[in-house]
Parts: sequence; structure tokens; C-alpha cells
Amino acid sequence: MSSSASHAQSRNPYTGEIIGAYPWADAHQVEAALVSVARGAAAMRALSPDQRAALLIRLASAIRERSEEVAQTITAEMGKPILQARAEVEKSASLCEWYATHGPAMLASEPTLVENNQAAIEYRPLGPVLAVMPWNFPLWQVLRGAVPILLAGNSYLLKHAPNVTGSALLIEELMNAAGFPNGAFEVMVADNDAVSTAINDARIAAVTVTGSVRAGGAIAAQAGAALKKCVLELGGSDPFIVLNDADLDTAVRAAVAGRYQNTGQVCAAAKRFIIEEGIAPAFTARFVAMTRELVLGDPRDETTGIGPMARDDLREELHQQVQATLREGATLLLGGEKLDGPGNFYAPTVLADVTPQMTAFRQELFGPVAAISVAKDAEHALALANDSDFGLSATIFTADEALADTLAQRLECGGVFINGWSASDPRVAFGGVKKSGYGRELSHFGLREFCNVQTVWKNRR
Repeated sequence: MSSSASHAQSRNPYTGEIIGAYPWADAHQVEAALVSVARGAAAMRALSPDQRAALLIRLASAIRERSEEVAQTITAEMGKPILQARAEVEKSASLCEWYATHGPAMLASEPTLVENNQAAIEYRPLGPVLAVMPWNFPLWQVLRGAVPILLAGNSYLLKHAPNVTGSALLIEELMNAAGFPNGAFEVMVADNDAVSTAINDARIAAVTVTGSVRAGGAIAAQAGAALKKCVLELGGSDPFIVLNDADLDTAVRAAVAGRYQNTGQVCAAAKRFIIEEGIAPAFTARFVAMTRELVLGDPRDETTGIGPMARDDLREELHQQVQATLREGATLLLGGEKLDGPGNFYAPTVLADVTPQMTAFRQELFGPVAAISVAKDAEHALALANDSDFGLSATIFTADEALADTLAQRLECGGVFINGWSASDPRVAFGGVKKSGYGRELSHFGLREFCNVQTVWKNRR
């Protein structure tokens, strides 16, 4: 019988059943993975950007050929409602095609202002990249980093979250089916010690991490000590500002979608709702009413909008944060309880009268809980939005475009969305500031993060 001490376990969060157990890599297996990705990096470097792009096109096809299997695996391992899992799979396939189409031009030689075109900037591969990835988007989270990393001519060593190891191994199969060279994409079922070994190994050129502030800080400290480039995409407690002149219907729909997508388990998602006082009662009433309509249930059912949380310990942590916020004086408008049964269900929850001193305002709530605060005016809303250790993204709803632009300039975050849903999209950069991390994913920024930006200067006298 396996245990978490000897195996990475995948437990279905809806049934409570252990559906997979995978032995932790031993020292020999860690070494074999490092040897493999070193060889894979050499093979990827030898390919032209157009040849790498062709591999991405084949990867998109491989994903779509097994799309339902991938979606069902995601749903079984972390409880994502099946329609959302299918959307994640299609988004990942489209990502491959976008980079295949636009990425090679981003790697082209870049001219400089040096006379007679004697100097240029070249984008060269770095080598093997270690990726420590989370469970909440088992495919998208991996591919949004891996696709540009591979296109740049690097290899990719994946240490996925233990509870989605089945998804990790499935991605490896898809990479092999697409025809990537051996070692270009490698999965390592690794504990913390194995991660440390990899970070300190000379064959690993850089590290990318998506996860908690605690995990990111620990890994970044090790990468820094080893003088390795590191990109961090960590937590978020994104403000969602609604001013008095906003289109209320659109704002409420966006608020509910932004808060409860993926059962609220999204880094860049609406979490702190900052509503100008003139519209606050109407917004709150409509928000609660729409939240009540969300359907909880079996994530395999297409009618389900809210699934179980991915792990019971995460549900317990969320419940403690809710209880602490209520003790601090917030008002419970909806939910606030763990639901009985084998599934890790937490009732969709709305907290009102949340002030900056409260837990729900200060900490990231990674689950189906909304925190509503009231602002006196736009300036107060901005102050509340920036009063956070996090700085991933922000949303503004207002009819005043000039005011929105002014607020966007002053918001301390990596992305601002005006009168629309927040999202990650390959056409734009993704990442944060403050404790939300540093570095960028997606667009040309994500592609060049893991390049050696090399100056080539000829005949300098």
C-alpha cells in the first residue's frame, strides 16, 4: 500500500478515492532525468525556429486527438467542471498554434542603432529549464510556459503538483506523440529534495515556478544562491473595482464568472470586490442572487458550475480564513460552510463589510469566496486596490474611459482589465509585481525570458 511519504498520490476530490500513486524519483532517476534534458536541450538547439514551430503544430493536433481523455483526467484529478476542463484543453491547443505562427519572428535577429548594421541582438537558447507547476490548471499552466521555452530551443523538466501526476504523464505522452526529441520534455515525480538537487545541478540553466508565495520564495532563494534565472508567478488577491457609473449587469456577470471560475481556484481572478458606495447595495444584491444560482455537483456533469475543491486541506484552510474574517466583523451574506459528503465541497460564499484589516482582504482566498468592500469614491477605491502585498491583476468597471486610464496608470499590478473579464492570453504578457512574483509569461516577453539575449557586434574599432 502506497503512502504520501513514498508516492505522489492523486485523489479524486469528488469521491475521495485514490486514483493514482506514483513513486517519488530516487537519486538515480533524478540523475537520469537531468541527463535526458541536457541531451534534449542540445537536440532542440540544433533545430531552427521553424522546425520547432512545426513540432508545436503537431502538438496541437496530438492534444485535440486526445482532448476528451485529457479533459476527463483533469476533472478526475482536481475536480474542475468538465466544460471548463474541455475549454482548458482547447485553449492549450490554440496556444501551440499561436506560438507556431507568431513565435519564430520574435526570435529573429534584432537590429540596433549601431552604425552600418554592425551589431544585432540575437535570441539564443539557455538550456534545460526546471518548471515547478501547480494543480489548478494542469495542462494550461504547464504549456503556457513550456511552449515558448521549447520554441526558444530549450528543454523542459516538469515537476508537477503531486495530485495531478496523471496529467503530467499524459502531457509527456502528447509531447512524444508530436515528435519532440528525446529529453526535450521530461517529467520528474519529485519531492522537495529532488527539486533542490535539480536547481543546484549545473545542467539546469533556469527555473520557472507557479505556486504559492511560500513555495516561490523557497525555490527562488535556492535559484538565487545557484545564480540561476528564475521566473515566479505566485499568488494574487486581485481587486475588482466597480464605480457608480458602471454597467451593472455586465459588471455583476464578470464578477461572478471571475470569482467562481475553477471553483475560485485561480491566481489571477477577482477576489477583493471594491464597490463605490452609490452602487454597492445594488451590486451586492445582484451578485448574491447570481451566486445562489451556481450549480454545485459532480464535476463530470455538464450542468455543474462549481466542483469540489482540489484537496481537503485547502478547503480547511479556506474555511479557517472565512471564520477568521467573520470574527473580525465581516457580514456573511451567503455560504460560509463546508458541505457534508465525500467531496471537498465548499459552499459559494459572499462576505460583505470587509475592511483592510481583515483576513479576507489581507490574504489570498483560493476557493469560492468573495469579499466585498465599499469605497467612498474612485480615489478611495484605488487606495484599497493597492493596499495589498499582491499585484497580479486588477479589473475596473466604469463608463469614464479617461478615469479608467488614469486608474490603470496608478494600479500596482501586472495587468489591468477595463470593462471586461480578466484572462491570460498568448497575445499579451502575464505576470505580477510585489509578492505576486516577477518575470513574465506569454507574448514575446514569455518567449524571451528564457533566451540568452546575445549581442553580436562585428568589426568594432
